[in-house]
Amino acid sequence: MALIGAIIKKAIELGHSLSSTKEFHEKQQRVLHELLVKAKDTQFGKFFQFQDILLGQDLSKAFASRVPFFDYHQMEANWWYRLHQGEENVSWPGKPAYFALSSGTTGKKSKRIPVTDEMLNAIRMAGIKQVGATANFNLPPSFFEKEILMLGSSTKLNQRNGYLEGEISGISASNIPAWFKGFYRPGEEISKINDWDERVLEIAKRAKEWDIGAISGIPSWLELMMKKVMDYHHAKTIHEIWPNLQVYTTGGVAFEPFEKNFNRLFAHPITIIDTYFASEGFLAFQERPDTRAMQLLVDNGIYFEFVPFEPENIQEDGSLVPDAPVLSLTEVQEEQDYVLLISTVAGLWRYVIGDTIRFTNVDRAEIKITGRTKFFLNVVGSQLSVQKMNEAMLEIEKQFDMTISEFTVAAIQRQGEYHHCWYLGTDSRLPAKKLEETLDHLLKEANKNYRVARSKALKGLEVRLIPSACFHDWNAQNKKKGGQVKMEKVMNENRFQKWETFVREWLNTHSSVNVEHR
Repeated sequence: MALIGAIIKKAIELGHSLSSTKEFHEKQQRVLHELLVKAKDTQFGKFFQFQDILLGQDLSKAFASRVPFFDYHQMEANWWYRLHQGEENVSWPGKPAYFALSSGTTGKKSKRIPVTDEMLNAIRMAGIKQVGATANFNLPPSFFEKEILMLGSSTKLNQRNGYLEGEISGISASNIPAWFKGFYRPGEEISKINDWDERVLEIAKRAKEWDIGAISGIPSWLELMMKKVMDYHHAKTIHEIWPNLQVYTTGGVAFEPFEKNFNRLFAHPITIIDTYFASEGFLAFQERPDTRAMQLLVDNGIYFEFVPFEPENIQEDGSLVPDAPVLSLTEVQEEQDYVLLISTVAGLWRYVIGDTIRFTNVDRAEIKITGRTKFFLNVVGSQLSVQKMNEAMLEIEKQFDMTISEFTVAAIQRQGEYHHCWYLGTDSRLPAKKLEETLDHLLKEANKNYRVARSKALKGLEVRLIPSACFHDWNAQNKKKGGQVKMEKVMNENRFQKWETFVREWLNTHSSVNVEHR
């Protein structure tokens, strides 16, 4: 009997049952009050008169009326640049311990997000809460004695302007609690290897030494890692290497498009748990097995606000209209997309993180990520969100019995007329014309704006099939493997030209690949 595991499981169940109150609004008001009190004497707090905001009767409304929206570039240009000049108490007391590198979309210059000691503590607390939520998933006691493989960016951080910087997965892994190190794999030595391929090779070599019960990381890179481990040991499934693997904790991107490929790597189904862990903080995790939605962490150093994701609230570059309406957690509705704003213990204020979310259960504060504010195809009024695109891809997979590992789309002009050009990453060989007709029909049925656009300015769509490996190589070229990769589901025309050039060159150097490419 797994005696230690049984004790750990019981302790988790008890701790989780004691912290399951649902007073979300009160908790959020408390978080906002604590943030304002802590930052009132910073440069940012003095400029926006946090002391006066704290005197108001309605804290949320006073905060929203005094402080404008900020995206990364506005925070960097107006405030965070001072940190790199050696100033303190800029948007949060003192100086941040780290900067998290985040490209947001591939191929762009890295953003540098402040990571304070308070944020690291909030991330640790979120991890503990997530472990506590496993009490809801009916996992056997033996699971709690197994090791956890966390595949992210390197934990070897770089010095820059007196700070340490790296991707948030590397920063958080380099700060794991001492008690967790005995469960953590691949361990500190391998995790410090900068080269992703070399790191994965070392994981493959050591894989049989570990008793892995859970894996965690971005789906695309975990898929590649597991295939490498299986190839190295000539295994048909990953369960031949790790027979006790029972849980996969995913995050960073929607998992559904990867699910078919993942299932082929397993000998039997495993429990999938979604998380919302970004460079800006640990925002939410899946708390129960009855849904794939995630519960917002409303009492952990982050204050949330929500802007309805409607055309009148969004400017052409994806930023918010300055006077866009803002809702609190008590005002949101289910099945409505919102642009997410966060204020945090790292000195982010009314910060547009760039994601759109939808509440699936307001009473439980449960959400799903539906896309990016800039991953929104609206050149000719089609108003296609990534959520609608993902749903269409899943239906295509079902109807044609195929697997689509990645996709990207752009609105391009052909002889002065607009078309949507789709690239689907798949190893299936199917007639692109039939896929075009089906995809067009699905989008018309799902989105009335797309249907109207197709009768006017949007003259058609094109579908091109390319191997999944082409997408992986594009990501590898534009972003360090193992990092927080978010494939550009929607590209602008300039970016799309670079993508098409890359695809042509890739296909020329992989001439043995059988692919329908028109």
